[in-house]
Amino acid sequence: MQYHTEFSPESLPYRIGLNSRVITVGSCFADVMGQRLLDYKLAVLTNPFGTIFNPVSIAKLLTMALQGATPDENRYVERDGVWFHYDFHSSLWAYSRDELRAKLIQCLSETADAIRKADFLIITLGTSVVYRHIETGKVVANCHKMPGQLFEKYLYQINHLRDDMTRLLKTIHKANSTLKVLLTVSPVRHTRDTLPLNQVSKSILRVIAHELTIWNDWVMYFPAYELVVDDLRDYRFYEADLIHPNAQAHDYVFAKLAESAFTADLQRFVTDWTQIRKSLAHRPLYGHRTIAHRRFLTRLVAQLEALSNRVDVSAELAAVRSRLEQGEKEEPATETELV
Repeated sequence: MQYHTEFSPESLPYRIGLNSRVITVGSCFADVMGQRLLDYKLAVLTNPFGTIFNPVSIAKLLTMALQGATPDENRYVERDGVWFHYDFHSSLWAYSRDELRAKLIQCLSETADAIRKADFLIITLGTSVVYRHIETGKVVANCHKMPGQLFEKYLYQINHLRDDMTRLLKTIHKANSTLKVLLTVSPVRHTRDTLPLNQVSKSILRVIAHELTIWNDWVMYFPAYELVVDDLRDYRFYEADLIHPNAQAHDYVFAKLAESAFTADLQRFVTDWTQIRKSLAHRPLYGHRTIAHRRFLTRLVAQLEALSNRVDVSAELAAVRSRLEQGEKEEPATETELV
């Protein structure tokens, strides 16, 4: 008997490989998936602008980066001695305007360089609801905890969002004609917008994502939203706030992503590396000097060395060898000592 509506996403026409260069941009779900890819040794630039929820700001920032534009001088804001910029997330901050400007210019430059070299760009759309800065009349990526009366909140029109995303894809394709774009819609519900409005918002994003994949054969869609909302459909897969998917849900979605979007070689590597990560996390009951544990570490070194010609495992090798050296400095424990 089945207790949930399980489905497996279709295999994507373009597959991510172990040597693929990936960029993730968008909502907090882009952070989660980007970190998972990093954990499995892929070359990933994860959310360089910080968490960005709405397509308007995502399109603006990526376009600025590729066109070599500098941050709008009228968008800097200071709060409690800390400087922010309305087009970027609050994780990008500085103690002075000049320091922040330099940081943002560097961020845009590095992102543009990464896009021109990347194989895949994963864009996670979070919401169609935007906040407009009343004084400048422009949409902000983040309000930076400034007073609410400075902003107007509203649902962005689908035609305008479609136009913004279409222009963005043209700009991206011109900069890197071999780049493949993978669109997702974040499964995180924006309950502060009310559940009915959140559903409208997500529906708009889903329609746009669908249309963009129809019009562009190098643009794909991965159903992260559907996997959490329709497949899992249970609050045990959410954090205590009942809004954000928990680690178990992340594991499930990532496994589905691997089935749908990874090459067979990368899928095998993910399986092997998962076991190695468990071994790296292992801590012995009786310290590092037991013969059994030193044999375990020696086998682990051999496994890592076998992978060293494929991925960078220098940090892991150094850590395991350090544990071995620590045990070698101590006299090996005998069976009698462990009784």
